[in-house]
Amino acid sequence: MNNGRNSRTDTLRKSSGDVLVSQVMHFVDPSREVLAETLLAAGPDSPTLCRGWKTKDLAAHLYLRERKAAVGLGLIIKSLSKASDKATAKLAAKIKTADDYTELVNTFRSGPPVLSPMKIKALDESSNLIEYFVHTEDVRRAVDRWAPRALDEGYSDALWDELIKRAAILYRGVDLGIVLVCPSGPRHVAKRAPVSVAIVGEPGELLMHAHGRTRHALVTFEGQPDAVALLQSAEVGL
Repeated sequence: MNNGRNSRTDTLRKSSGDVLVSQVMHFVDPSREVLAETLLAAGPDSPTLCRGWKTKDLAAHLYLRERKAAVGLGLIIKSLSKASDKATAKLAAKIKTADDYTELVNTFRSGPPVLSPMKIKALDESSNLIEYFVHTEDVRRAVDRWAPRALDEGYSDALWDELIKRAAILYRGVDLGIVLVCPSGPRHVAKRAPVSVAIVGEPGELLMHAHGRTRHALVTFEGQPDAVALLQSAEVGL
């Protein structure tokens, strides 16, 4: 994903003079495009890393979460999760042909409807930047042969910023201290405890690990062997 900008501040020229504007780089729209292309290339019946879901189930999930409030809430409220899963399965079951699947993915690709909360840019960014990256990799990494994508530096930085906001929640079930470390230098203490493990990897790989895709994340561990073994057996993610 090439944006061509590595700084988070841009100087914008206006008729009144130079204005320095601090901006969070926006990668959600191109991430949606990449995810849609990945789904279309895979077809409706390909495997994903989402347990029990084929690509048509994932496409149904993506479509519904920004069009049906109950489905979106079911992702964060356990009492609504069964209704959310049922709605996703019902829509996926309606996909009988390749054309049905293409139409569903292209509707997702076109963006949320006018009245969807996802039309609010701040919510769009906070809800979808990580969602789209992880689900793209859920499709890409569900096959035997895959390779990590080369990510734009600004995109990686944005993924890192979003990861550290929620890392404590994602590792709450791990009875260890957790330190996230990027090879380029940044590190973040996600959880403190007497015994800690450092998880080392690029932001996208750390994201995959933190979201429970632990066997498909290209990370390494630094810590006592028994602590590393405990982390590798722990439940990670939401």
